[in-house]
Amino acid sequence: MSQIDDLPPLRDVIAAHDLRAKKSMGQNFLLDLNLTARIARVSGKLDGARVLEVGPGPGGLTRALLAEGAGRVVAIEKDARCLPALAEIAARYPGRLEVVSGDALEVEVPLEAPWRVVANLPYNVGTELLVRWLTPAAWPPPWESLTLMFQREVAERIVAAPGSKAYGRLAILAQWRCDARIAMTLPPEAFAPPPKVSSAVVHLTALPAPRFEADAQVLSRVVATGFNQRRKMLRAALKGLGPDIEDRLRAAGIAPTQRAEEVTLEQWCALARAVAAA
Repeated sequence: MSQIDDLPPLRDVIAAHDLRAKKSMGQNFLLDLNLTARIARVSGKLDGARVLEVGPGPGGLTRALLAEGAGRVVAIEKDARCLPALAEIAARYPGRLEVVSGDALEVEVPLEAPWRVVANLPYNVGTELLVRWLTPAAWPPPWESLTLMFQREVAERIVAAPGSKAYGRLAILAQWRCDARIAMTLPPEAFAPPPKVSSAVVHLTALPAPRFEADAQVLSRVVATGFNQRRKMLRAALKGLGPDIEDRLRAAGIAPTQRAEEVTLEQWCALARAVAAA
């Protein structure tokens, strides 16, 4: 494993600061700096870029982002044990790394738009953070791309196509407003401690406007209702949206006997428009 800077290897950093990963925080540290550099490069050329990182831990990905040329990195870390290790990185890259101690679900991002997100997200908050980034009050969002590590199962849900078991609300929220792809996969043994499942890096690029017209809140409500009872026909799963739901389904080009996983993104958006018009 080659070094990307003159700081100590990550195993030495973890040993020096006694940074054993905590399951309660969803921590699995990625120690191979070659892999962290590959993840950093998935987001594109970083020269001068503003980057948000969530859950940097001992700073392997943080170092890769800075070594690849990021102009400013804001790293939000909830685990106070990691702050001294991150301070060492900040000293090595003066003026380019700001470490924010706090919960990423509560902290305001101190970055001027546009910025990117590049993160090995803690497993226990990753999906919630993604949904928040995909559902801002206005579109386009302040971020231009998301390069995120998830459990592979979650990554597959983000890029899933209609008709698959993985297809659901997460795929629709992501693909309605973004281009989404799985950029790389990583085996459990790449991490310390090894998780029980494989992981994958998903890259999402924000579109200037959603692919199809729809009110964001209505679309989210309709999709959530439909997939909440995904085994039922939509005329039954969506009956809470009004007595004329079968008419709304037909107006959107959807057979009332279809199930949620069979409906395309374009059809969901058409249904959201039909429900809003009602």
